[in-house]
Amino acid sequence: MSTKSRFAVVTDSTADIATEMAEARGITVVPLSVSFGAESIPDGALSQAEFFARMNTAPKLPTTAQPPVGAFMEAYERALESAEEVVSVHISNKLSGTIESARQAASQFAGRVHVFDSLNLSWGLGWQVVEAASAAKEGMSVEAALERVAQARDRVKLIVGLDSLDNLAKGGRIGRVSAFLGALLSLKVTLTVDENGEFQPLARSRGERAGLEHTMAWIAEQMGDRRRGSFAVGHAMSEARARKLAAEIASKYEVDELVIYEAGAVISTHTGTGWGVALLPAE
Repeated sequence: MSTKSRFAVVTDSTADIATEMAEARGITVVPLSVSFGAESIPDGALSQAEFFARMNTAPKLPTTAQPPVGAFMEAYERALESAEEVVSVHISNKLSGTIESARQAASQFAGRVHVFDSLNLSWGLGWQVVEAASAAKEGMSVEAALERVAQARDRVKLIVGLDSLDNLAKGGRIGRVSAFLGALLSLKVTLTVDENGEFQPLARSRGERAGLEHTMAWIAEQMGDRRRGSFAVGHAMSEARARKLAAEIASKYEVDELVIYEAGAVISTHTGTGWGVALLPAE
């Protein structure tokens, strides 16, 4: 009789799941990388403060890269030593080529690796990964787990607030958000990720207070008449702001889980400083 678990969970570093949490929940994280010139650094190797210090003094914006196919193959091989199958949940195909690397690697494992497109990023992805990990712990089948993750994908909502659009513009990832450029660069801008997994602009706000008020109003709109859910509040070089948002969320809703997280180097390369909230309403 096999002592292997039914499946293991793999994701990538754009989920912004802290190392300790990933280890505690049995989640394998495959890192993307950031490069300063010829020096390539795995996402997560630098602290947030170290990364921003380097980025702010670098002559050019660092570049980011998806994990090589081999990195996913190694992760899958290790996972399959203790599990029958793998559920691998990743950043939106519209925002990164990461999922293509995962799919190419998965094709070498005779159907034992199931790659799932979160159509999101950061904790919009992270909550889907957590659902997969919970399903694994509960002993669910892969099919049932993938259905559970798909339901979470439909429910999860992410808002990102940027102090500036400079990095997004420099990195060429701005897409339709370009309508917000020009003289508006000094404003706080909020974005979301739509059902196709692409960035969409939400609002422009004059100053931090207005930006955070808009964020809370957006959360209320997404929650509707639901009072209970799980929330993740992230930040790039602005922990006090994240804690303020988290406290306000906790005062207004029944919180199943509340995570405060740091945005990783790969995401911060494109967004610069700012904040984010990902919510998963309870079913």
